[in-house]
Amino acid sequence: MFKGIGHTAYNVVDMEKSLEFYCDILGFKNCFELKNAKNEPWIVYLKVLNLQFIELFYNGVQGVDNDTKVTKGYNHLCLEVNDIHEIANHLKSKGLTLDVEPKMGADLNWQCWVRDPDGNRIEFMQLDPESPQAKS
Repeated sequence: MFKGIGHTAYNVVDMEKSLEFYCDILGFKNCFELKNAKNEPWIVYLKVLNLQFIELFYNGVQGVDNDTKVTKGYNHLCLEVNDIHEIANHLKSKGLTLDVEPKMGADLNWQCWVRDPDGNRIEFMQLDPESPQAKS
């Protein structure tokens, strides 16, 4: 019935900083932009993989940090990677500070964490063939 995750969406405070993070640092492709009924910029679509996108909405406002108060809605984005140390080194080489250095999680997968310019948490995960995810 399902083919995969089509997209994840974020309201961003500074589109320029967000595009620098998602495109220049993470390497996703800025595919296209939609305008609203008033012909104003509305959503930027970034391609992750074939038919998988991140939507960035203009005009976000600073809100509650997910780490200081539990709120409904967004918790984090997880991106699967081939090599956890390669992505960690890449992020650091771009001047980012990891929230969590590469470590093995309870599910046997390797992970490291960083935040985008709006403070959204992003997990990078190297899937272990013995993990419950890989075996399910």
